[in-house]
Amino acid sequence: MVDVDRDDAGALTVTVTVESATEPMGCPACGVLAHAHGRREVRLVDAPAFGRPTTVVWRKRRWRCPEPACPVGVFSEQDERVARPRALLTVRACRWAIAELGGEHASVQGLARRLGTTWRTVWTSIEPILATAAADESRFEDVTILGVDEHVWHHVSTKPIEDGGRGPKELTGMADLTRDQHGRVHARLLDLVPGRSGETYKSWLHQRGDAFRARVEIATLDPFHGYKNAIDDQLQDARSVLDAFHVVKLATQVVYDVRRRVQQDTTGHRGRRGDPLYRIRNTLRAGQEHLTDRQRARLTAAFTAREEHLEVELAWRCAQQVRSAYHQDTHAAGRAVAETIVDTFATCPIPEVARLGKTLRRWRSEFLGYFDTNGASNGGTEAVNGLIELHRRIARGFRNRDNYRLRMLLIAGGLRL
Repeated sequence: MVDVDRDDAGALTVTVTVESATEPMGCPACGVLAHAHGRREVRLVDAPAFGRPTTVVWRKRRWRCPEPACPVGVFSEQDERVARPRALLTVRACRWAIAELGGEHASVQGLARRLGTTWRTVWTSIEPILATAAADESRFEDVTILGVDEHVWHHVSTKPIEDGGRGPKELTGMADLTRDQHGRVHARLLDLVPGRSGETYKSWLHQRGDAFRARVEIATLDPFHGYKNAIDDQLQDARSVLDAFHVVKLATQVVYDVRRRVQQDTTGHRGRRGDPLYRIRNTLRAGQEHLTDRQRARLTAAFTAREEHLEVELAWRCAQQVRSAYHQDTHAAGRAVAETIVDTFATCPIPEVARLGKTLRRWRSEFLGYFDTNGASNGGTEAVNGLIELHRRIARGFRNRDNYRLRMLLIAGGLRL
């Protein structure tokens, strides 16, 4: 370090001037001892110091090769501990920016303000680092539980990228849900690929290779047959598990549908404030063990108000039975409840409940898989989606899908840096 200067009057920046120690230098091409050829100053953006933007002035040494036949001629010193060739940010600033993006939920524009530079300067400096990490296949090692889910990454035209658009609105995301030695899941995003279809998931699994597919023991998913077909095709030895949240959601929807139908049939109109069934519409979504005495009384009053309301009560009790399968003391007890559900719901006289029963019968193996895999679920994938939604709002949306993928891999733990 040669000098440190702080501008207190104007831009409120810190400038650090550095140069390397004098030592012999050989030509990088021919190895001949080079001659000193002066210096040139290179200004680099560094990590903030004292809460202020910092600039590093690197007084680079220059050398001239004395060998007439050497094609190099004059060259400058390079030190990748300071900055990569032709970089605008120091290595320290790149590390700082990546840590702020991934760990502190910062935006690139916010980092640019703190560094005293522009969005483009920051992103073009860290993007190659993230791209290199994303291309590292070793990050797919040791995955034994694999989750999959989709989300919408933009809400504009689906015009192809080559025509100036952003491509498909939906992306399929794969997450590592492998448990640690204590049985905890630290979900991390593995990849985002365009489209929402079984073929999309199938192609991604195929690209990972035989070794990856052989390691996957459990594959969790939402009730979407496209993903199920991809798992059956590419992960024949893995156990498919239907996500518990979505099973309970299907049962809750049944109660909602029955309540609306009975409401229409008995009153001839949609629910109104004074209607018994409309008054309990939110209470019907709660677990019965969480109900207060007042709520239980309101349910009883609504169910007994008319004989036709018996259908709503029966649908609600069926939904509570589905929910109870996941709240038993042991997985064996939960499986017994789940088997009863699969065997009986399809014959229920209430059409909505019967439809749910037929759905669970088609997904029988995946439904019961939860109880055979110590409670494997797709919850970790949903948590990753929550992080993605947060950062899409922080960034005020994305235009470039590649940038979007790298940012989300970073914030959701998918990169090894």
